[in-house]
Amino acid sequence: MILADFAGSWSGTNGFRLMPTDPLAGSPATITVTTAAGGHLTSVAYSWAHPDDGPQDGLLVVGAGEQEGSLVAVWGDSWHQQPTPMSLTGGPGTGGTFELRGEYGGGWAWRIVFDAADAGHLRMRMDNVIPADQATAEMPAGPYPVMVTEVSQA
Repeated sequence: MILADFAGSWSGTNGFRLMPTDPLAGSPATITVTTAAGGHLTSVAYSWAHPDDGPQDGLLVVGAGEQEGSLVAVWGDSWHQQPTPMSLTGGPGTGGTFELRGEYGGGWAWRIVFDAADAGHLRMRMDNVIPADQATAEMPAGPYPVMVTEVSQA
């Protein structure tokens, strides 16, 4: 299962920004990875702090999809995605990564990418994906990182 080798508690930092031209605001962060349902599901609980709104947390539950190698997930976050969780789909990427994606609001998308290439470090990046018809010079089409969490085993 995804991230099974990363089960446990992790701590480090999170960078957050709302718009692509904003700098990343840093805060402490934690991630706790657990497996459930006989190893068929992985939960990723995380905490971070918004620069104005204070402590936040989120939960991502990932499992195998119906197609070989595909993934399905449900995600909620106290700041980004609430009160209704978002459904995401995805699969493995290259070099120890996997990506999950869900659409919202007229072609916009949210992408969560995990980099698990290094057993001692875990990186979770959350991207907002701007649709081509909503792009501007300041906000070009495509993904930009909204949150970048980098943690090590606690």
